[in-house]
Amino acid sequence: MSARKSKRLCLGIITGVHGIHGEVVIKSYTADPLDIKSYGPLSDERDERQFEFGKVRISQKGVVARLKGIADRNSAETLKGTALFVEHAQLPKPRDEDEFYFTDLIGLKVVLADGTDCGTVTGVYNFGAGDLIEIQANQTPKSSKRPASEVYLFDKKTIPEIDIAAGHIVFNPPIMIETPDE
Repeated sequence: MSARKSKRLCLGIITGVHGIHGEVVIKSYTADPLDIKSYGPLSDERDERQFEFGKVRISQKGVVARLKGIADRNSAETLKGTALFVEHAQLPKPRDEDEFYFTDLIGLKVVLADGTDCGTVTGVYNFGAGDLIEIQANQTPKSSKRPASEVYLFDKKTIPEIDIAAGHIVFNPPIMIETPDE
């Protein structure tokens, strides 16, 4: 595993409790929310505690799960805010060359179509309105002590090529339109 890959990924977070028998409500980050159970035991952020799933179902609040060893509401309440992690190696391999995990892009070199190195991928996000990619530029603006970081729409036009094996993405920057000063 390369140094740029995180060894562990957050698949969800315990947001609350459900009922009196120790069930928890989880905000799942998996494509199918119920799949959070299929990765095997998950651990907390510090990898100090393992969580095995019992029954899992969907409710209006999110995924409702029974965790082994949690038998009452008070025990479940202590888990609120716990992020649930899995080892990167436990994730299924992408099915084809156009599939990848966002985490695998972080740290990749960003190059223009002509090969010019222009930065590094520092994040990939989705806040509900589409995927975004954050790129930290190689050049440091004169008014700053560190390189500028900008966020762009993450689509085929902006990022026409991803080559994880080669360690880079091709970036097609959008045309910036300058407006006259008012």
